[in-house]
Amino acid sequence: MVKLDKIYTRGGDAGETSLGGGKRVAKHDVRVAAYGTADEANAIIGLARLHTKGDTDAMLERIQNDLFDLGADLCRPHGSDKKDQALRVSAAQVKRLEDEIDRMNVELKPLTSFVLPGGSEASAWLHLARTVVRRCERLITELGQRDEVNPEAIKYVNRLSDHLFVLARFLNDKGKGDVLWQPGANR
Repeated sequence: MVKLDKIYTRGGDAGETSLGGGKRVAKHDVRVAAYGTADEANAIIGLARLHTKGDTDAMLERIQNDLFDLGADLCRPHGSDKKDQALRVSAAQVKRLEDEIDRMNVELKPLTSFVLPGGSEASAWLHLARTVVRRCERLITELGQRDEVNPEAIKYVNRLSDHLFVLARFLNDKGKGDVLWQPGANR
């Protein structure tokens, strides 16, 4: 599937890069920004995983793999291949996130305020990843304004930010360690 025997190619030295189908675009193209932001979120999740184990770590490992699928999906515009056999994010991946959110959320008390990023180390990293996933979502929807985007990719990042939020709360002692916003506390 992937063979990387040479890391640098000099192909991007003039500020362009190749998409999955070979088309050259500017490195600041919104498509490149979208999959680059997915990669950024993936790296942050890798940092969170330094502080997780068991089922939580397995969930995050699946999500990291999914984020590579998302990058593969985004780097190949729809219709770029005659048969469009590109790897695409699927409804099953979205459903898996929903199922995991539901399982965790059952054990959390309803919120009485907004949650400030923090708590445990893993939770703080997950909150950061969540904000990057939200930026990725904004970029993907911007891309969708000018080019066709897999609707499951948009659903996936939308659910993923929810998943990371719920997981951050779950890892904060099932919400007991959440840091809650106190409106106007420092006036």
